[in-house]
Amino acid sequence: MNKANRPDHYRDLPIGRRIAQLRVRRGMNQQVFADRIGKSKSWVDKVERGVRRLDRLPTIDTVAAALGVSPTVLLGRDTRHPPATSGTTASALERVREALASYGPPTGRDWPPSTAELHRQVTYALTAYRHAHHHHVLRILPGLITAARHASRPEATAAAARPAGDLLVQVYRLTAHTLVKLGDPRTAWLAADRAHTVAAGDPCLTAHAAIALAQALRALNRAHLALSAATAAVHPIDPTPHRPSPPDQLALAGILLTEAAIAAATHDPDTAHDLLHRAGQLAARWTAGHRPDDQGFGPVTVTLARALVAAHLGDHHTALTHHHQASRDPGWQRLPAEHRAAHLIDITRAHLDVGDHHTAGRTIVTADQTAPHEVRLRPVTRTLLAVILRAGPTPADVTRLANTVGLTRNA
Repeated sequence: MNKANRPDHYRDLPIGRRIAQLRVRRGMNQQVFADRIGKSKSWVDKVERGVRRLDRLPTIDTVAAALGVSPTVLLGRDTRHPPATSGTTASALERVREALASYGPPTGRDWPPSTAELHRQVTYALTAYRHAHHHHVLRILPGLITAARHASRPEATAAAARPAGDLLVQVYRLTAHTLVKLGDPRTAWLAADRAHTVAAGDPCLTAHAAIALAQALRALNRAHLALSAATAAVHPIDPTPHRPSPPDQLALAGILLTEAAIAAATHDPDTAHDLLHRAGQLAARWTAGHRPDDQGFGPVTVTLARALVAAHLGDHHTALTHHHQASRDPGWQRLPAEHRAAHLIDITRAHLDVGDHHTAGRTIVTADQTAPHEVRLRPVTRTLLAVILRAGPTPADVTRLANTVGLTRNA
């Protein structure tokens, strides 16, 4: 078999040639393709001929979406040897989907434990998530979904059904958060929507569900809907000077405001900044009488949200300034490992967008040291590392991480 007919030949092509082949296969000429990605025909021609480099992550994402492929396909990374955990993760995700899709009566194995035992199991799962032990969360979610759903069924005793219903909301939102991270936003939206439905009538439970719902909608590129969901949920619990709220409600309102701000950043900068201002006011009130805890809210949380909003607005230098401010704050180390590593993954994009591939590599390695499963299980990691590898020689620790997630530099 000659090289042109080898199955892996496609991965050896320069990125411009790869784009040209995919474009032709999809029946697009250069002008049609340029219109779809918001560029000129001349720009497309120069990229395809290798005269112009394609090294900005947002542009790579846009081009890949227009061609209907993953960014890693464009970047040409060798993925013939995926990480050993990939099959395990895929099967675990499928079991979670099956649990969400199962409506049959409980079997003896599925019969729910007592409400107290179910509460203990849900608390354990939430703690595992905050420590980014996502493999473990995936393993226990199917059983939790089944047990919590049956425990809260209408025929359950009135004394037990309501607490179990509250736990079901927590299980559904945990499912949604996990699925968003692992690249399945559609199923995440389903789980978050169920949490929202079960929570109806309880402002705090609705707020918890709305956080997951907003994240799933943003992952589906439905920022308008994410903003609407978050702002609608914050109104019933938003404290005012004349209506003080319990600490938990204040923190929930603040988290919802930051979620709403991040959603608004894609289309309404003024609203995004206004929401962040309100969240900052709540953070100041929160810390005046309470130490930020594992709810993940406080001044540092708002600063991290400011960094993400600035990045979405294309102001990457401001995003990095906010990031450095937050990472030096004592509250940074009090945040859950999952939160810190997830933010470091996000800020890696900002480093790439300003052309600092070296710092981007150091940042994603730091994220891996903070919470390995947060980094190694998320599909976005492969895209970020592929961009970093493409930029040139990388430090040994970056290369090792790339190999761990199944990427190797092409010869």
